Amino acid sequence: MPLTHQDIRRIALSQPHAVEMIHRKSPSFRVNLRIFCTMPNDADWVTLKLEREDQLNMIEGHPGVVTPARLYSHHGWTYLNLAGAEEALAQTLLRLAWTHVAPKAMVKASRLAM
Repeated sequence: MPLTHQDIRRIALSQPHAVEMIHRKSPSFRVNLRIFCTMPNDADWVTLKLEREDQLNMIEGHPGVVTPARLYSHHGWTYLNLAGAEEALAQTLLRLAWTHVAPKAMVKASRLAM
């Protein structure tokens, strides 16, 4: 069963201190005001901000499901195709994206709390 926008919203907002805000008329998910995921309205993908190495590894490991974003992919912006993704992959990618933009002390504190 393909992931939905509600699945992505639930996973994104489960990240520590994550909030939903509008960005270019679409939902975005942020930590400390920095975007880690955008969810274009009526799109069958979401865009995530990954570290470049994570991005390349995930693209290689999940061809067709994880792809470079059309714009700024060299900065880690990455698409996740919802139709081909499983929840476990979405959870991993959203956590990686959150970790990439969250303050390092927050990331460390969240690891200690696990």
